[in-house]
Amino acid sequence: MHQRCYLPLRYLCLQLWRISCCQFTVIGCVLVASSLCAGAFTVNQQEVPKSKADLVAIQDALVENLEACRMATVSIRIGEGFGSGVIVSPEGLILTAAHVTAEVNEEMTVILNDGSEHKAISMGLHSESDAAMMRIIDEGEYPYVNINKNNDYRLGHWVFALGHAGGFDLERGAVVRLGRIVMENDSTLHTDCKVIGGDSGGPLFDMGGELIGIHSRVSASLEQNMHVPMREYVKHWDALKGNEFLGDGPFAERPDKGTGFLGFASTDTEDGLLIGEMLEDGPAANAGIETGDIILELEGEELTDKKHFQSMLKEKTRGEEVELLIMRNGEQKKMTVKLGER
Repeated sequence: MHQRCYLPLRYLCLQLWRISCCQFTVIGCVLVASSLCAGAFTVNQQEVPKSKADLVAIQDALVENLEACRMATVSIRIGEGFGSGVIVSPEGLILTAAHVTAEVNEEMTVILNDGSEHKAISMGLHSESDAAMMRIIDEGEYPYVNINKNNDYRLGHWVFALGHAGGFDLERGAVVRLGRIVMENDSTLHTDCKVIGGDSGGPLFDMGGELIGIHSRVSASLEQNMHVPMREYVKHWDALKGNEFLGDGPFAERPDKGTGFLGFASTDTEDGLLIGEMLEDGPAANAGIETGDIILELEGEELTDKKHFQSMLKEKTRGEEVELLIMRNGEQKKMTVKLGER
């Protein structure tokens, strides 16, 4: 059941201004810059901060955790557009939104807060909850944040949002917005942290610097910005890591079977399927397959003839990777090809 916090951030910011003369860096209630769990952060138990000490506690919690959280927040380049994400493992596993990655096994570019660019690939997604994973392909050790798996945040708790609002800006870095949880249910968190285009897929943190959600739907209303809670990621963790496409929309469209192709002509032979003319820069050519190669197996299944091969391909979709066993100059070799789109 939905519940609403009756004290939105614009009211609380007025209280902050009235109560305190302590120094915050604020841009329209956006704070630019803690090892506290949500339950232990005593200001969370109050309707509004009641003293300068309360305000200092909020400030200190932000400052304590901000740098580490910003370092792990990435910008994701998608064509001419941008989204955001957050690294949750030293190997470069990233959580983001399904409407940001949109597909499974798509190559993308992520930009770290220091401006360095890295190749990445989308993994599994849940098209109904808007949860998605991706990973950085380049080997390395990356800055990351911890996930709050205790779900110990509550209505009215203080939180902060990060994201590369409007796209990546090296001088500015990830933008920080302070707010509170104003509504919650099983599949979404609502906060009054003002997020805009480019923030989608970015992280929402509790005041202990632990990840509690991912930005999903940006609203024109200050109090209606929605986030995917971490429990949705934890629930589908293995499927997302296994590159599965879950659900039937509305945040990502499932590819239709039969839309993938390899990009070559072939004929039946006694040994297997002989590859003839090839599409220049097609999926097979880009994977290193050559004219004259003989395909023996597709996905571990021995091919009987061209018709058998085509019937198997009809079950595949664009962007899907398939494994071929080929024979070249008398030697067998396994090759992986990412299917193109018809």
